[in-house]
Amino acid sequence: MERSADATGPTAESESPSAPEPRSRSASSGPASTSRSDSSSPSSRTEWLLVVALLAVPIAVVPGDGEPTLVSLWGFVTLGGDGYGVGGYPVWAYFLDQPRPFATLPPSIRAWPVAVGFHLLAAGSATGGVALGREDRRVTGSLLVLAAAATLWVAAGLGLRFGVGATAGWLSVLPAGAVATLLVALAAYGGDLRGIAVR
Repeated sequence: MERSADATGPTAESESPSAPEPRSRSASSGPASTSRSDSSSPSSRTEWLLVVALLAVPIAVVPGDGEPTLVSLWGFVTLGGDGYGVGGYPVWAYFLDQPRPFATLPPSIRAWPVAVGFHLLAAGSATGGVALGREDRRVTGSLLVLAAAATLWVAAGLGLRFGVGATAGWLSVLPAGAVATLLVALAAYGGDLRGIAVR
């Protein structure tokens, strides 16, 4: 009887230390899950407002001769037309009035609706984060970078038509939209974009 007790004793002791192992695994997985939820947090209301406000920032500002023209995502806005007031020409009318097919237009003009699309997608992504709590911040930031590139392309094309290479130089067209969009992308989503680069 004593031998049986001695034989069972060490086995019980050897089995007892192995029991806490699943607990240690679950405990170690806790901080990882919280860090993942923090990294995937949606845009704040301030970030959402900044992204939506970019829809009103002009792509470029053409100073002109006393009558500056704002080239926005939605069309042309001329300040001081006929000496006073504001004149407008929507972008859809601009493309509908074109006698040439869309494929034959200059690349910078064809990039105009692309810039509108990237801006709308970025605003929709940020809106989904604020309204529904579901958003991939890396997608929103990447869309803003693409929107900045497209708007810069449009502004460069305008610069070729309004004095680049002449006496006016590059300052004949001010790429306000590209600069503002890139600043918002880096300031609000820079950390998420760096995460993409590191991976």
